[in-house]
Amino acid sequence: MAARLHREATGDSGFTLIELLVVILIIGILAAIAIPSFLSQKSKATDAAAKELVRTGALAAETYATDHSGTYTGLEPKVLHEYEPAIQTAPGGNNAYLSAAKDEESGNGYVVTATAATNGDTFTITRKASGEVTRTCKAETSNKAGCLTGSW
Repeated sequence: MAARLHREATGDSGFTLIELLVVILIIGILAAIAIPSFLSQKSKATDAAAKELVRTGALAAETYATDHSGTYTGLEPKVLHEYEPAIQTAPGGNNAYLSAAKDEESGNGYVVTATAATNGDTFTITRKASGEVTRTCKAETSNKAGCLTGSW
């Protein structure tokens, strides 16, 4: 019994070099598949923040019109920031910002644009005098993230 325990304790057991290389190869393949997917998530997140900001800007523009007899005359980012202090109107802090807001069609419509922080994608909501609302986006990089088709 003691001899058997001695043989087991001193025996050469473990993984072979081939087994270790196969495991490392499998981990490498999985990392090569997963890493690009994770990297695109950051761009999608910054685009989502810009989309939310432009929606907030459009809502603030509607509030502005309510206070100004239904017209959007005089609309600009600074005014929208006064209505909603959470609206950032200049780049900084790695946050999306409202890059443009203006009245159109003689004050009966508006255009509000937000820019994503890291990739510069722009998201725009346009309201025409007829009440028609369109949402468009422009991707500034080849990684389109949250702006795939030109509208969202």
